[in-house]
Amino acid sequence: MPALAETFREYGFEGASLATLTKATGLGKGSLYNFFPGGKEEMMEAVLADIDHWFTEKIFLPLEQVQDPAEAISSMIDDVTAYFRSGRRVCLVGCLGLNASGAAFAITTRKYFARWISALSHCLEVGNVSPDLARQLAEEAVSGIQGAIVLARALDDDTVFHRVLCRQHSTLMETITS
Repeated sequence: MPALAETFREYGFEGASLATLTKATGLGKGSLYNFFPGGKEEMMEAVLADIDHWFTEKIFLPLEQVQDPAEAISSMIDDVTAYFRSGRRVCLVGCLGLNASGAAFAITTRKYFARWISALSHCLEVGNVSPDLARQLAEEAVSGIQGAIVLARALDDDTVFHRVLCRQHSTLMETITS
C-alpha cells in the first residue's frame, strides 16, 4: 500500500501507469490485478481507504472525542507535520480534488475534508469557541495546511510549511484560551 500511495502522490492518478505501479510495488501486472481486479481505480480506492484509516485514528477521532482541546490541536499539528513530512509529501486527497480524474473519487475527497473541518470545529467548540467562529477557524486551518503543502513543494522550502502551521497552531490556541 505505501508504494502505491507514493506512486500516486508522485505521478497523480492519470500519470501513474500500470508499468510505474508494477515497478514501484515490485509486483507483476498479474499480481497487481490479482490483488486489485478493478485495476487502477481499485488501487486508488484502497490507498484512499488507508489514508482515511490513518486520518481517522490520528486526526479525526482525537478531535471528535476531545477531552483537552489544546492537547488535541497540538497533536493534530504535530501529526500532520509528520504525515506530510514537513510539506515534502503531497496530499493525495487534495490532489484528487484538483483534477478531472478526481471526479471518480469526489465523494471520498469531500468526506475527508468535511470530516476534518467538522472534527476541528467540534474541538474548538469544546474549547468554548462559538460554532460560527469554530467553523471559520477550522476551514482556515485545513485550507492553510493544504496551501502550505503546495507552497513548500513549489518553493522547495519546508520552512514555509512550518511557519504556516505554527501560525495556525497559535491562532487556534489563542482562540481556545481566550
